[in-house]
Amino acid sequence: MTSAASNIDPAVTELIEESRARALRPAARRSLVVALCFAAAFLAAAAAFAAVVDTGRMASPLTIVALVAGYALASRVAFEVSTGWALPTELVLVPMVFLVPPDLVPFLVAAGLVLGSGRAIASLEQVAVRVAGSWHALAPATAFALVEPAPTWQAFGVLLLALPAQFALDFASAAGMDRVARGLPALPQLRFMATAYGVDAALAPIGFAIAVASFALDEAFLLALPLLGLLAVFARERTARVDAALELSSAYRGTAFLLGDVIEADDAYTGSHSRDVVSLSLAVAEELRLDARTQRRVELAALLHDVGKIRVPNEIINKDGPLDDDEWALMKQHTVEGQRMLERVGGLLGEVGAIVRSCHERWDGGGYPDGLVGEAIPIEARIVCACDAFDAMTTDRSYRRAMSVADARAELERCAATHFDPAVVRALLAVS
Repeated sequence: MTSAASNIDPAVTELIEESRARALRPAARRSLVVALCFAAAFLAAAAAFAAVVDTGRMASPLTIVALVAGYALASRVAFEVSTGWALPTELVLVPMVFLVPPDLVPFLVAAGLVLGSGRAIASLEQVAVRVAGSWHALAPATAFALVEPAPTWQAFGVLLLALPAQFALDFASAAGMDRVARGLPALPQLRFMATAYGVDAALAPIGFAIAVASFALDEAFLLALPLLGLLAVFARERTARVDAALELSSAYRGTAFLLGDVIEADDAYTGSHSRDVVSLSLAVAEELRLDARTQRRVELAALLHDVGKIRVPNEIINKDGPLDDDEWALMKQHTVEGQRMLERVGGLLGEVGAIVRSCHERWDGGGYPDGLVGEAIPIEARIVCACDAFDAMTTDRSYRRAMSVADARAELERCAATHFDPAVVRALLAVS
């Protein structure tokens, strides 16, 4: 069974950890100034909007207070999605644009976000960031300043048309702040924020249903509170699962490096050789543009490809001269032993065990232990096989002197399409 840790893209793992760390760090002076500028620009835009919009609509103070409180509560329910958070605020924003004058909507959203920051409300940084994060409210407010706010199908169509503008404003403000404050490019952020916008789009029809109920029954939008409570429970469980997966991923990686240390302590050459093969294999994997999950398996397989040699007597591993048939047969079992050891650990390392087993297969089927041919050999094993051979050729062994790099490169080219995957050889030659 595939572990939760192995399902998380390592690149996303790093971004999640960075995102969490950034949320805990105090703002640098530049970031604070940028947040204040974006917040001030939002307040100016909201004030200008209010100055030109006069619909004559009214709302009771109780409704306004309840909506602000509901928005604050929704803003505290944070789902971790991809490398950021999705907030179920659409459940409150949609009823809000139907129930209060549109010129108040941007200010009420900002008030709800600031109130929802909890203890951080005393932090100027958090207040500025939350106010600056209210730009999205201008889109639905503008749309519903132009139409009758009765919850009809026509109004629902207007709501759907306003959603892209809402997302565009939100992305422009968030990505703009990160661009100016931290120099982060905008487009890569869109990939991750799109997931949160998908959550907003899915919640918008539910928000519309709450607005319909509120027109039939005053303050019916308060019926959304149990749903927000349920989402809060799910959000906590989601965070706990992400925490567990990150911890497990870290544990697997730590176990792999611990095994690498054991190999090095048992046999200095094998240990240092494995670490050299790791760096070379990762360079080849990057040259082949393999995805992050595959690169992680390459790294662990390269580190552990010789782990089974722990079961091989040192007098065979360190023999001064060629092995006889019996010794060679025993040596060939080290890949099978390595697989067995890693499968006992299980999870991600269990997956890597199958790759370790294949690290001495040959492209033409003449390898061991299974005689796999061509692409039937896992790509990770093909990479480790070539890098292992190249490093071995260019390193002194107990029974021979090292080849020159030029001779080793020539040997790789000679054995491409017989011993090694030709594509892997080309990539190895490009990075070595």
